[in-house]
Amino acid sequence: MSDDAIRTGGCLCGAVRFETRGAPTNVRICHCRLCQKAMGSPFFARALFPIDHVRVSGETARYPSSPLLWRVFCTTCGTRLFAERPSAGRMGIAVAAFDEPDALAPECHMFVDFKIAWSSLNDDLPQFSGMAP
Repeated sequence: MSDDAIRTGGCLCGAVRFETRGAPTNVRICHCRLCQKAMGSPFFARALFPIDHVRVSGETARYPSSPLLWRVFCTTCGTRLFAERPSAGRMGIAVAAFDEPDALAPECHMFVDFKIAWSSLNDDLPQFSGMAP
């Protein structure tokens, strides 16, 4: 993705829309227990952007899933959209929430030590037991 790329997306009901500017810092799949519980899914596929490269419209709410990370969701339909780390100036955006999710291919799996046993990783992406470098 080029540095001037604009990507858009939103929640299930359309009440929340977002726009990103530029290339993501990285695109990763996280298998940690916090992401599993927060997303209600075996993993969280997310694209990481600097917060100042993301514009959000619509009403959202936040839940602190850890001292440094806020989970952000639509107050109307409950779609889980973002994992916001204000202290680091970064926001992870759910890849599936983008209007063109196929344009953001993941680079790796992280926290695979917490992967749900029945899920198979057969995509040849690098796997890290904890945080990816």
